[in-house]
Amino acid sequence: MRVHRVAGSFALACLLSGSAFVARAQDSAKAPDNTAVNKRDRRADEVTADQQKENSSDREIARKIRRAVVEDKNLSTYAHNVKIVVHNGAVTLKGPVHSEEEKRAIEAKAAEVAGADKVTNRISVKGDKAEGKS
Repeated sequence: MRVHRVAGSFALACLLSGSAFVARAQDSAKAPDNTAVNKRDRRADEVTADQQKENSSDREIARKIRRAVVEDKNLSTYAHNVKIVVHNGAVTLKGPVHSEEEKRAIEAKAAEVAGADKVTNRISVKGDKAEGKS
């Protein structure tokens, strides 16, 4: 009977200490803060996805760029999810990626479809202090 109490007490102590560890880990995890990005995107001169035109040429440009990005399996999930906004043939790329190489690869894919002079690269490398750094 004593062995069961000791084993039960030990199991309970492990369970409680594990719960405390999880609670501390959750408390110390910082919630994502997109405040700066949200403020930036509210500016009147900032290109946002809702400005994407519904004309067939803009949609086709966006579709071709998106397909090229998603088909490149060397790119991260972040890179696969960059925003591609096309407005009257002008392409704006936005969002975070993991490296300068990914940033350049996406820009090259967009330039191949739309022309280098039509692409504005506002992609940020995750860890850049300034969002939208190009």
